Amino acid sequence: MAIPKIMASQTNNPEALTPSASPELARRYCALFVNRLAYTLQSRKPAENGKHYYFRPKQNRRLTLKTIHDHLAGRVTIGLYSLNPKSQRSKWVAIDADYDNAIEDLLKLQWELHCDGVESALERSRRGGHLWIFNAQPLLAKQCRIYIYNLALRLRVPLKGAAGLAEGIEVFPRQDKLEPSEFGNAIRGPFGIHRAAGKRFWFYGADYSFEAQINYLERLKKISEQEMSAFIQGMEMPEELRPRPKVELPPYDPNRHEFRILDYVRAARKRSGNYWTRCPSCAEQGRDRSGDNLAISVRDPRLYRCWAGCSKEMIRAALGQPIRFRRAI
Repeated sequence: MAIPKIMASQTNNPEALTPSASPELARRYCALFVNRLAYTLQSRKPAENGKHYYFRPKQNRRLTLKTIHDHLAGRVTIGLYSLNPKSQRSKWVAIDADYDNAIEDLLKLQWELHCDGVESALERSRRGGHLWIFNAQPLLAKQCRIYIYNLALRLRVPLKGAAGLAEGIEVFPRQDKLEPSEFGNAIRGPFGIHRAAGKRFWFYGADYSFEAQINYLERLKKISEQEMSAFIQGMEMPEELRPRPKVELPPYDPNRHEFRILDYVRAARKRSGNYWTRCPSCAEQGRDRSGDNLAISVRDPRLYRCWAGCSKEMIRAALGQPIRFRRAI
């Protein structure tokens, strides 16, 4: 029996109104979404800035059906990794759009996918939505990313991180490949309660019950390897989105004369081996109100990253210290 829409989206105590999930539904959920046994958990208590961060559990690091059942029951909220480093393949692709008018862009993509014969499922999120595509068998992450990014460029959908854009769609898997010890990026597992919003978000196109939702997702046509190869024939990853060659830095020497970002920004807090502070580039654009988009490695402050997508070039320019490139002779 479906629960009313207002109960699913507006309750302040979502666990009290959670629809029942059987162990069999947890198994079917696993078949759809779990491509590796590593996972993350969303913190139940907010940090000082009000955010509920995700972390890798220190115990029970391998995802089990019990943890999935707890996720569906609202007792925990898990994040799922799309890319398995053993095969460099993924069961699914998720397009995350979290900005103004994001749903319009996701609907454009959904229609274009439909024209290619690809069925996708649109899931609500806190500010926008997630568009999910399922594969008949795990496909190479690189091929999935080439397909979606070229599709988005054709439709002029903004791509986060491309051409200096701080807002746009993000594609999971976020990497073409991973080393065996790497995890990549996780996305909130569908049907999980978002701790900050206190809500459970559903897929459009099916009634608001686990049974109806899972039935709907299982009926969607899945992409075969042959179809994906045909979709991307003659395509390459757009230049601005290709992975940059890894730069090998010499051992960090605090006495060496070079640019030091900590001379220009003040670390607001320290967590998980990083200093966290406001991103100068985000601040120029009137964003990062919580002041924690920029992560700076404690061990080696030359390593820093804006988690909202600003490039190092954008950050340095905002500080009045642009990166200077040597001209080729």
